[in-house]
Amino acid sequence: MTMAAKTIPRGILLVDDHPLLLEGLQRMINAEPGIRVCGMAGDVQQALQMVETAKPALIITDLTLPGRNGLELIKDLAATHPEIPVLVLSMHDEMIYAERVLRAGGRGYVMKDTPPASLLEAIRAVLGGGVFASPTVTNHLLRSLSGGKANAKPGFPLECLTDREMEVFELIGHAKSNQEIASQLGISPRTVDAHRSHIREKLGLADGGELTRHAIRWIEVGTIDHQ
Repeated sequence: MTMAAKTIPRGILLVDDHPLLLEGLQRMINAEPGIRVCGMAGDVQQALQMVETAKPALIITDLTLPGRNGLELIKDLAATHPEIPVLVLSMHDEMIYAERVLRAGGRGYVMKDTPPASLLEAIRAVLGGGVFASPTVTNHLLRSLSGGKANAKPGFPLECLTDREMEVFELIGHAKSNQEIASQLGISPRTVDAHRSHIREKLGLADGGELTRHAIRWIEVGTIDHQ
């Protein structure tokens, strides 16, 4: 007499620094057949430690985290655990960040205001070996591939920043000093100054005060005033 093998739910590691959001995601995921939350982390360091113990089949992470950001987590995992797909769940504008996430090695991007059904669709797609992006992002990427940057839709000024400049921009929004930014990113304060100058120039900002205001707005609401 044989017994049917019991299906083991596939584990998902959640990475976000908002406990209430984590609890809500945990309830939603654990209510679905075939998947479960195998761990929750509040920052990149904790997430990397939990990867070794929780052995997740998928990681869902925010981009804005204490210390190192979600893009850095994706790059680290692409180098050390390329078999683990990463899905980003963020409040930040998908038109700015989705392409960066995919380029860094992520497998999908979902906005935090997306309906639960769409998030579950993204989870299933990525766990199935696919890549998930909204129709808006997909069309944007296809236009870029077919027509080049010249035909890309204007109006998203942060797209012109490099990944490192985006890191500096976010840390400015968290009210970090040049010395703190330099220490966190492992670069010199002089290099931070250079990045600040490049960011101001690319975004058309008059001075450091205007840069700080835009950066804080980005952290608070996930957007800036388009130039």
